[in-house]
Amino acid sequence: MVPVVLKCGNAPLPLALRSLDVLNVPALPDKDDFDEAFAKIETSEKPRLIVVGDDAAFAAALTRLMRTDRLHVELAYVPEERTDATHAYALRTGSKAATIAVSGVARPTPLIRDDAGIALVGEALVYGSEHAGELIGEAYVDDERLFSGTVPGMRIVPTPELPGLRATVDKRRWFGGHRWLTGRAVQLGSPAAVLTRDGVRTPRSVKRSTFYRHDQDWLLVCAA
Repeated sequence: MVPVVLKCGNAPLPLALRSLDVLNVPALPDKDDFDEAFAKIETSEKPRLIVVGDDAAFAAALTRLMRTDRLHVELAYVPEERTDATHAYALRTGSKAATIAVSGVARPTPLIRDDAGIALVGEALVYGSEHAGELIGEAYVDDERLFSGTVPGMRIVPTPELPGLRATVDKRRWFGGHRWLTGRAVQLGSPAAVLTRDGVRTPRSVKRSTFYRHDQDWLLVCAA
């Protein structure tokens, strides 16, 4: 196995990765930015791609693997600091993450995507059409209703184990803890909702949105 490293934007490159094949791409890589990396790992018996960047870059890589039928490629993540994805999958950061990215093992992991074909690795936030405005509508996790009416917002998080995701109503601080529902899919209907997936906000509001478990797992590199 000879991993290929995608260094996204100005993300610092840990020492453990500097002797590897490193490709510099934008902070949020587009589909064409993966072509050279895929060409390099195409002939590898156990292809592994290491993403050095933030959750948005990591999600972009997983999205590209899914859309190009390359989910056999092992995917490792090396963020500088803690992120929603490191919390969701109990991943390390910095030099420790870099060491794991090289020597860790890949484990099949449920892949959560939405109906726009975009993978989710950390957290999706859903609010009303105004910035962080109240969300009007109805949402279900599998067959269980999460809310109906008006709520401050909604959070969706992938999980490393089945069924694959969990969702909660985003409450005001003084309302106490969150009530999480787990399932394989969450569906939302709303007059106008704005999504923020792994830190990337959609430019336009939507009336319907679904996040669900893809029919194939992805290979997440974790500590051995």
